[in-house]
Amino acid sequence: MSIERSQIEFISDIIDKVRQAQYEALKTVNVQLINLYWEIGKSISEKQSESWGKAVVPTLSKELQKEFPGSGGFSTTNLWTMAQFYNEYHSDSNLQPLVGEISWSKHIVILNKCSDSLERKFYTLATKKFGWTKNVLIHQIENNTYQKYLINQTNFENTLPENIKNQAILAVKDEYTFDFLELSEKHSERELEQALIQNIQNFLLEIGHQMTFVGNQFRLEIDGNEFFIDLLLYHRKLKCLVAVELKIGEFLPEYKGKMEFYLSVLNDKVKLPEENDSIGIIICKEKNRTVVEYSLKTGTHPIGVATYTTTSKLPPDFQKLLPDKKTLTEKIDKYFSEQ
Repeated sequence: MSIERSQIEFISDIIDKVRQAQYEALKTVNVQLINLYWEIGKSISEKQSESWGKAVVPTLSKELQKEFPGSGGFSTTNLWTMAQFYNEYHSDSNLQPLVGEISWSKHIVILNKCSDSLERKFYTLATKKFGWTKNVLIHQIENNTYQKYLINQTNFENTLPENIKNQAILAVKDEYTFDFLELSEKHSERELEQALIQNIQNFLLEIGHQMTFVGNQFRLEIDGNEFFIDLLLYHRKLKCLVAVELKIGEFLPEYKGKMEFYLSVLNDKVKLPEENDSIGIIICKEKNRTVVEYSLKTGTHPIGVATYTTTSKLPPDFQKLLPDKKTLTEKIDKYFSEQ
C-alpha cells in the first residue's frame, strides 16, 4: 500500500506540473481574448446607453464574421453576452478583478447559472484554484456546492495547521448529493457503501475531484482485533488519508469517538512520514447542527460531519443557514487565499 500511495503521489505531482504549465500558456491567450470581449461588451453597452437601437448588434455580428471567417465567437448571442458580462461585472468590486482568471466558456456558465455576486466570485475562484473543467463547473453549480461548502461543519479551524486549514475546509461539504444511486428510500449502510463503490467515478466527482480511492472496508488490526473503515480515500492536495464513515440514520455523538480512534490508528500505522495527519468525514442521513457543533468542540482530530441525499433538490431551509454578506466575503477571501 505504501508503494502504491508513493506512486500515486509522484504521478499526481507530475500531472499537476503539466497542468500548471498548460494553464500558464493558455492563461496569456485567455486574458487577451477576455480583454477583447470585455472591450466589445463595453462598446456595445455604451452605444446602447446612447440610444442606439438593438439592430446594431446583428449588423456588427454579420460584419465581424465576414471580416474574420472561421474565428468564431462573434454570433449575435455571444455579442449580447459580452455586453451583459461587462454590464454586470464592471462596477462589481467582487467580480471585476477576476475577469481574466478563467476561460470565456466558464464565465458564460457562471453568468447564466448564478445571479448572486458572491456566488459568482466563489465559482470563479474555485474553478481557477481547482482546475474545474466546464462540465465539472456545471455539476458543482447544479449541486449547490457554494452553499454546501460555506456552511459545512468541521473542527478544522482548531485541529489543522495553518498551511492546509483553508484547503481542508474546502474539501468537505455540508451535504453530498448521491442522486446517481439507484437506492430505495430504505437501504442499509452496506447497500449504500456498495452502491457508491459501483458508482465510484460519480462518487469521487461529488465528494471532491482531488480525492482518490484507496479502498472500502479498509482493515485495521490492533493487538489481534480487527476494525474496518467504510471508505478510505486520499486527498492529493492535502497529502493525507481521508476516512469516510457512512451512517443511514441521524448523527450521534459517539460516531465522533469512533472516527477519532480510526484517525489515531491511521496516523500511527498507515500514513507515510511525509504525509499530513489523516482527516475524517462522517456522512449521515440526517444531523442536528447543534449536536454536531458540541460534538466537534472538544475534538483533537480533524473531523467533518455531513449529510447525504439521493435527490438533487436543495432543502428549503438550506439557504437560510448562509451567513451574512460580510461574513461570506471574509470566508471566500480566506479560503481561496494562496497558502
